[in-house]
Amino acid sequence: MATTSPGTTPGPIPPARRPGASIGDVARLAGVSAQTVSRVSNGADNVLPATRRRVLDAMEQIGYAPNHAARALRTGSFAAIGVVVHRLARTGESSTVDAIVDAARREGYTVNLVDVASPSPDDVTAALQRLSNQSVDGLVIVRAETATPTSLSLPARTPVVVADSRFVGHHPAVGADQVTGAAAAVQHLLDLGHRTVHLLAGPPESGPAQLRAQAWRTTLAQAGRVVPEPVQGDWSADSGYAAGRLLAAAGDVTAVFSANDEMATGLLHALHEAGRRVPEDVSVVGFDDIPLASHLWPPLTTVRQDFTRVGEELVRLLLEQIRAGAALVDRNVVVPAPLVVRASTAAPR
Repeated sequence: MATTSPGTTPGPIPPARRPGASIGDVARLAGVSAQTVSRVSNGADNVLPATRRRVLDAMEQIGYAPNHAARALRTGSFAAIGVVVHRLARTGESSTVDAIVDAARREGYTVNLVDVASPSPDDVTAALQRLSNQSVDGLVIVRAETATPTSLSLPARTPVVVADSRFVGHHPAVGADQVTGAAAAVQHLLDLGHRTVHLLAGPPESGPAQLRAQAWRTTLAQAGRVVPEPVQGDWSADSGYAAGRLLAAAGDVTAVFSANDEMATGLLHALHEAGRRVPEDVSVVGFDDIPLASHLWPPLTTVRQDFTRVGEELVRLLLEQIRAGAALVDRNVVVPAPLVVRASTAAPR
């Protein structure tokens, strides 16, 4: 018999934790259906917060742990996807992964993430193999970088989708319209009357940086303009600042296309220190339209990447493959990347 100390009131004795607790045991204790317990264990969003808390408390009380392997045998799905990314801390990658996680959660899927140390085909391949052994239904590659369809070894019969247009015809691909967006940025500066446009380039091993540089070069060549030597950056604001000091020292620079907004931020800093006014002396265009871009001074003209839509489309195409049980190799989703004109560009003096 249970005893109590003087002056205390005995409370209900919680159910004992026991091995082999079932989803039905949790449902009875929480006062919900087994389907609701299943939704909570899968991380689905369509459960009221109070109900979710009650189910989680019941799981804890009786020691219930979802058996994902057993569920996969019953349903043919682990309700999990793997994501490979290089340099998650970068703005574009983190924004895309955030959108992937949100979209997957809405569909009742969890996400296993691997941030690879380098973008080499060997490292990406190793990460994919590691994820394929972690009970996932499919894989998302966020930026394959230097990997190509021939250099990347993918797990057999595993659905894959890639945020890289170079994989079209090999795997479903989703990406912003890098070429059109970059060309619009350069053409905007030419239309303002600038004789040419200098490039603050992204790292040479980056696929998006290569596409933006190619569009910059092609747009200038088609307009019959001089194509200056690019100044190299690495996506960081520090590299943009270093490049900006070089560009500020060149008296003939009136317009710069920066391959991303973070480098453009460093560039603005360097131009200000050198006494070169933006846009009176030098016009600057970025790429990405990060939240900070509209709050810089002057507010930055830039090309907008819709990272949220890219992440959602990646999940949609992957789940379409998982549920259909067939690869969609010829599917390619191009997300528009429009130019957003603000105060950092103007006609040359």
